[in-house]
Amino acid sequence: MFNALTNAKALAANYPFATKEPNIGVITVPDERLTALAKLVKPQKVLPTTVEIVDIAGLIKGASKGEGLGNQFLANIREVDAIAHVVRCFENENIVHVDGSIDPVRDKEIIDTELIFKDLETLEKRLEKYKKAAKTAKAEDIKNVEITEKLIKELESGVSARAIDLDEDGQNMVKDMMLLTAKPILYICNVDENSVVNGNEHTTRFLESVKDENAEVLLICAGIEEEIAQLEDYDEKLEFVQEMGLNEPGTNRVIRACYKLLNLITYFTAGEKEVRAWTIREGFKAPQAAGVIHTDFEKGFIRAEVIKYDDYIKLGSEAAVKQAGKLSVEGKEYVVHDGDVMHFLFNV
Repeated sequence: MFNALTNAKALAANYPFATKEPNIGVITVPDERLTALAKLVKPQKVLPTTVEIVDIAGLIKGASKGEGLGNQFLANIREVDAIAHVVRCFENENIVHVDGSIDPVRDKEIIDTELIFKDLETLEKRLEKYKKAAKTAKAEDIKNVEITEKLIKELESGVSARAIDLDEDGQNMVKDMMLLTAKPILYICNVDENSVVNGNEHTTRFLESVKDENAEVLLICAGIEEEIAQLEDYDEKLEFVQEMGLNEPGTNRVIRACYKLLNLITYFTAGEKEVRAWTIREGFKAPQAAGVIHTDFEKGFIRAEVIKYDDYIKLGSEAAVKQAGKLSVEGKEYVVHDGDVMHFLFNV
């Protein structure tokens, strides 16, 4: 799956722990709007936005206690912003399974349990610290103890931190502790080629097991996706994809789902030198969005000139947009929208 997404040619071998050190790759976010803008502007360069993806080795039962290099792998997970959990949903006697049989529900539960155990370890250490501090009877310390005890109770009952209802203080505490089960999650069912559209008995069982999690589940045939990724010709890729009954490579769906999971949106800059996509968090105001280009843009922000993507495409050029009175000038409080085409004025 990692190779399909990144074309990184990482070792994917038929034995457990083929991956020990995490593989890191950068993936381009597919966006037809960038292509459409480039056709109108005809820049010297077109630069898409990217997301970094980390391939972490699989966990086995006992990982939280250090089994199978578990502590190392769990530390790798702590560093990421979201998890794409790939579960095996295909039969193939030539590809061994560490537990000897195919059961995606069991596999997911093993991972969940190990992540919960690791989080409980973190919480119990933190609780000790908070209890000592609470002896001074400060309201903040007492509340920290209450929140931590609530988290421990929920996790002990098998609930992931991301599913626990917390106030703002609780959410900040979870963020500060970098709890593994608090990270947003996407499930990728790795299926055989014939199951990529309608699934199979394994995916049916898996979907049933995660129905209360409010998480997106994608069906992907990773082996075929890796082959598609290696094709140079776009039409060849498309033909391959259509033969599978799909409109686009599954990797595009995975990348977009990851983007959505992280609450990311894209804005564009468009000029003769380059048309470029930029990644920001949903809710960013204009100065924060400018800061993604360069910190000086945020520090010295004066104003932003904004064109809506649809207006740019419909009218065909920046000059035509200005003539039609569709360019707006926005200040520091402007919340950037997905697809905005922006030009920043700043002074440092």
